[in-house]
Amino acid sequence: MMAPQHLPSTRMAALGMLLGLLVISWVTVCLSCKNSNDFALTSTEKSIHKESETKETRGEEEQDTEVLEVFQPTQEWQALQPGQAVPAGSHVRLNLQTGAREVKLQQEDKFQNNLKGFKKGKRLDINTNTYTSQDLKSALAKFKEGAEMENSKDEQARQATVRQLFRPIEELKKEFDELNVVLESDMQIMVRLINKFNSSSSSLEEKVAALFDLEYYVHQMDNAQDLLSFGGLQVVINGLNSTEPQVKEYAAFVLGAAFSSNPKVQVEAIEGGALQKLLVILATEQPLTAKKKVLFALCSLLRHFPYAQQQFLKLGGLQVLRSLVQEKNAKVLAVRVVTLLYDLVTEKMFAEEEAELTQGSSPEKLQQYRQVHLLPGLREQGWCEITAHLLALPEHDAREKVLQTLGALLATCRDRYRQDVQLSRTLNSLQAEYQALASLELQEGEDDGYFRELLASINSLLKELR
Repeated sequence: MMAPQHLPSTRMAALGMLLGLLVISWVTVCLSCKNSNDFALTSTEKSIHKESETKETRGEEEQDTEVLEVFQPTQEWQALQPGQAVPAGSHVRLNLQTGAREVKLQQEDKFQNNLKGFKKGKRLDINTNTYTSQDLKSALAKFKEGAEMENSKDEQARQATVRQLFRPIEELKKEFDELNVVLESDMQIMVRLINKFNSSSSSLEEKVAALFDLEYYVHQMDNAQDLLSFGGLQVVINGLNSTEPQVKEYAAFVLGAAFSSNPKVQVEAIEGGALQKLLVILATEQPLTAKKKVLFALCSLLRHFPYAQQQFLKLGGLQVLRSLVQEKNAKVLAVRVVTLLYDLVTEKMFAEEEAELTQGSSPEKLQQYRQVHLLPGLREQGWCEITAHLLALPEHDAREKVLQTLGALLATCRDRYRQDVQLSRTLNSLQAEYQALASLELQEGEDDGYFRELLASINSLLKELR
């Protein structure tokens, strides 16, 4: 700038005025800046914030419009790269050593995360253990094929052996059809056997075989009663009239099995004339085997049937049995007859005792037994002496049964026994014999021996006869 003394005055005046205006303007501007300073700063910050928010909004909009890379978490911690999206439910942590974010998958939420990913249309995880139905069918087919291949040679050999031992079921069915095998009930079998026995065209062997098979079935009470329903019982009873001893023998065999403990059949047999026919066979000349079977049928008919016992006495049954016992070579029958008499005597005795204890609970049955006059008939027919003489039999079992019968008849035959010298000698001889045998039993340590019991029976009988 030039010094003021070198300028003209006019110029100086103009410059002064210009300088004054500049100073005034500068002062005005300073005052204005001071009053509006706060406003100016605020406006600047708002402007800056608005620009930042605008940029962030634009950034989010830009990010939404982009498809972010989805991070696939595993069971191990992995570093998360910038810009990668994390599936919901994943574990996220900050590695303090490296400063990086790390992610891993939760085990319990793996299936849920996969499901969420599929719902969103994004493939978040792939389960390599998932199988289709076709895969399962293929695996099952391979398993069956492998199981068949695992059969050992020993197993195959065993199967081959089984095939040799057993025949196929189809082959067996075919053979049964060819044989025309038909299952029959017991009733049908009995009807067929009776028809076979009653047929005039059947041979003796066929009739005997039919009766033999029939005896097996009538052991059952129901079958024996069914025999009545179609008249089979009467057919067998009529077989006792046959001229063939074998037919009589096996007909009596069937009847004895049917009568046993079967009151209904016993009643029908009495009405059908079985008792008379049995006594006729015993009273006539017949083979011993036939008389054994007939005596068996008679015993089955009389036991526990007081009405049949009455008819037996009326028809002279005791005389028939006495003749039977006195026959030669009939010792076996004699023991059976004595056993039958013992059963009939004790049966009536027990029935009367039972009626007294129960005060006449079954008066009709007791009345029937009281009409059976067995003991007087035995005394009159000489059974006291007959029974005493049978004590001389050599078998211990036969002696035991005779001793039992002697004891049952003691009240009726006491005086006859005392008069029988042979009976006294026999009892004394048996007493000495059984004393020796009983001593041997004691030495062997048998306190309740068989021979001691026989000895006690002999001693008791001797005491009663003194």
